[in-house]
Amino acid sequence: MSDANTEAWVCPGVAIIGGGPAGLMAAEAARRAGVEVDLFEAKPSVGRKFLIAGRGGLNLTHGDPRPRFDQRYSRGAGEVGHWLDAFDSEQLRAWALELGVETFVGSSGRVFPNDMKAAPLLRAWVARLKQDGVRLHMRQRWAGFDADGRAVLEGPDGRRRLDAQAVVLALGGGSWPQLGSDGAWLPWLAERAVPTVPLEASNCGFDVAWSPFIATKFAGAPLKPVIAHWRDAGGRERQLQGECVLSAHGIEGSLLYAIGPDLRAALRRDGHVDIGLDLAPGLPIERVRDALAKPREGRSLSEVLRRRLKLDGAKAALLREVLPPADLADAGRLAQAIKRLPLRLGAPRPIAEAISTAGGLAMGAVDAHLGVKALTGWFACGEMLDWDAPTGGYLLTACFASGVVAGRSAASACRAATTPR
Repeated sequence: MSDANTEAWVCPGVAIIGGGPAGLMAAEAARRAGVEVDLFEAKPSVGRKFLIAGRGGLNLTHGDPRPRFDQRYSRGAGEVGHWLDAFDSEQLRAWALELGVETFVGSSGRVFPNDMKAAPLLRAWVARLKQDGVRLHMRQRWAGFDADGRAVLEGPDGRRRLDAQAVVLALGGGSWPQLGSDGAWLPWLAERAVPTVPLEASNCGFDVAWSPFIATKFAGAPLKPVIAHWRDAGGRERQLQGECVLSAHGIEGSLLYAIGPDLRAALRRDGHVDIGLDLAPGLPIERVRDALAKPREGRSLSEVLRRRLKLDGAKAALLREVLPPADLADAGRLAQAIKRLPLRLGAPRPIAEAISTAGGLAMGAVDAHLGVKALTGWFACGEMLDWDAPTGGYLLTACFASGVVAGRSAASACRAATTPR
């Protein structure tokens, strides 16, 4: 359908599409570079996923030094490293302090605001953006391109084509689509010869074929601490201590998020992946075996596990779920299972449930300045690019940093377009 008669929304400088952390940071960077900025957000307010992510305490960044920080990105580490050169975790903390938000490094290395909240930071940030002259336009959703290849926005007053000197896309991935990141943009860019990678769930749980007993009685029960044993993409034995949670569908939590890229690679290759869980970290198998070999003195197995090995109800239930009765009755075989309980994981949980996604705009589709190679004057940033990282502050930091790069680059393109030759 021709859009020749569609009214134009004229932006004299840079247009940012998407009001999450990456888009807001791109708007700030472009405005500080001296160009006019209009930001368009599909929802009634900006930063909705940012606020939801901060409900349990806003994990803003991580205290890891570089280059160890960069190494936490399982996909796109080199590219993300270039973004961090422009805006790393220390600069992020200094930026938050400028907004009146002091931060601290927790025992795990994660960095939080002193009050643990996201809302005060977001309010201060949006107020400063408005004061600096960034124009925010709510309920304006990007609807792809018109017949002439121009961007189209849809809002309460209908469709309008977007005319801007430069455009920054900050549309997010596909997780938590109710908050605005639904991945609808993927086919629109693919049709414009922009290389894309299918979205996949990241920082997500995995299915396990539980019995109804586990699925109903122990959904939500934590497993902490445990050590996961698995094989990485190169077939090497790996292990990592952390925490996870049983769910009605399987297992989830920060430990699974940290090793998720290897698990997803194995699932793509084999259709399933096997891991082992050490339910009693710090206890040698000999001590576990000796504790189980002692006479029970009339106590049930669950009571023995709790009293002698500090294994709670969820861990005891998992042992009963996985082991046949003969193994439960044998101290040696039970000890082996406690130190490496075999679990077969099925599919990752759906993208809509995931904390983040991998995939999206292929890294090869953008240049070092995050310019989209197939679309002159267009840039991209944030989770819509194909990089991946565990939770722990790494996700947000890369979003902020890519926004800085894209915003500065778009401002440079805008100035170049308006400079007389």
